[in-house]
Order: sequence, then C-alpha cells, then structure tokens
Amino acid sequence: MASVQSHLIELILRARRVFLSSWHAELDIAKERAETMAASAAFARFSGVVCWPVSANGVPAEWIVPVRATVERSIMFIHGGTFFAGSIASHRPLAANIAAAARTRALIIDYRLSPEHPYPAGLEDVITAYHWLREKIAANEIVIASDSAGGALTLGLLIALRDKGETMPACAVCLSPATDLTLEGETWKTNRKRDIMLEYWKMVKGLEIYLCGTDPRTPMASPFHADLKGLPPLLIQVGSAEMLLSDSTRFAEKARAAGVEVTLEVWERMQHEWQFIPSMLPEGKRAIAGIGRYIQRFQT
Repeated sequence: MASVQSHLIELILRARRVFLSSWHAELDIAKERAETMAASAAFARFSGVVCWPVSANGVPAEWIVPVRATVERSIMFIHGGTFFAGSIASHRPLAANIAAAARTRALIIDYRLSPEHPYPAGLEDVITAYHWLREKIAANEIVIASDSAGGALTLGLLIALRDKGETMPACAVCLSPATDLTLEGETWKTNRKRDIMLEYWKMVKGLEIYLCGTDPRTPMASPFHADLKGLPPLLIQVGSAEMLLSDSTRFAEKARAAGVEVTLEVWERMQHEWQFIPSMLPEGKRAIAGIGRYIQRFQT
C-alpha cells in the first residue's frame, strides 16, 4: 500500500503536469537541463559525504565518499536524463544516498550528452571511465549503478565488456532502466496517463536526437535487443505506474532466460525516480536501503 506522502506528492506533480505541460512543443534542451537540476535541488537531500572532482581518462567525474565507507570498493554511478540532461550535480544526491546505504564510495561521471554528442558518445565515455576505474581496483570490487537512461548505458557497458572478453563487475543496479529505445513495450501505451514524471512526446524527441539516425534496435543502444548471456547479477527496481515498466519486466524475462541472475522489484504505484527523495518518501527510503543491502552482498 502506497504511503500518504506518495499520494500527496503524486497530487502535486499531477497538478503541475496539467498546468505546465506543453504537448508537442519543441524540445527545449536548455530548459530540460535546468528543470532537472532544479528538481534535484528542491527534493533531494543527502549528508555525511566528502566529494572531490577527478578526470577519469578525460571524462569529468567526481568521487563521493560517505562516512564509514569501505574505500577499497566502488560504485560507478551513471546518471539518467533521457540522454540529453542530467549531470554530476543533479544526480549527486541519488549517488550519495546509494553509496551511504552500501557503505562504499561512488564515482559519478559526466558523460557527453545529446544533441551535442549523440550515440555512441555517452557510451564511449562510460567505457572509458570504467577502464580508468579498473586501473585502480579489481572488477569484482566494482558495482555499476544507474537510473533511467543511465540504465541503457550500464547495460551497454556490460555487453561491451562481455563481447571483449573482459572481467565483469560484481553486479549492477538499474533503477527504471531504458532497455528498448523502440518504445515498443506495452506500458509505453497503458501507463501513458498514469506516469506523471515522463512525457511520451519528450521521450520520442529525445531519443530521436540521441540516436541521430542509428537503428533503435542496435544492441549496444537498446540492450533488450542484445544477446544477454554472461552478464553479471542485476537488481532492477521500477514503479508500476511508469511507462518504463515494460522495459524492466521484458528485459528481466529475457535476461533470466539467458541465465542471468536478475532480482526484479516492481514497486506498487511508484512513479519514475521515486528513489530520489528518501528524506520525504518512505518508499524511497526503503528502496535505497534495499539497494544498499543488495550491493553489500557482493562486497568481498
């Protein structure tokens, strides 16, 4: 049963959607980036961490180290934002809260965004940053964590590592991952009105500028269309109200059929990115705690 807080937040966001939605308007990238940053500043909270910038073989990144972290191990965090928004600053709270729950440090990266840098630039940056981290610690001491569009990049990274015969990280955590950029999953239709965080037309236009003519069934861009054998254990969290729900359920089913260990959690009535506000939302707090416990299972 969803909490009172979740109902109140849903009402606020639904009212905001009614008054501010700009259906079929041109996609204003600068506005979208500013709104992503503003939402993080308004809702996300974290404390008890030390942060400092670093260059991961040329990819801008930041170390986030919570109190009581086990610094020998690391989460590599890949942010979401429909491939055209999101940054270290906007997703620092989410990465920090996950790191604190897992009692380990996190490396969050600023991969290149579209439309300035369409596919595969962002994925190339993720691979580059992972190799930089591998120069410092063993693969089994790395966990990849991500949200939304970052999930596509996470799974693309794992597929690239598998195809090159490289050692896999210990596990990966994907929060509402975008796994099929064709948007052919059933909940892109059935949840279109229930989802108050994502707007379908913005997703369509955002993916157009990200793919820039690339076939959306390209496996490294749309991991659902890849051979999934040999991937490491995966935790997937998704809300039942999300348009992205079927991206998670269909991917989990296919990955399990390929022999991958998948833990799929479908959270009733939750909206996209509910893990972002554990200080305000009981479900967010429980989700973050569960992610921390999952990651700790793989810490040697």
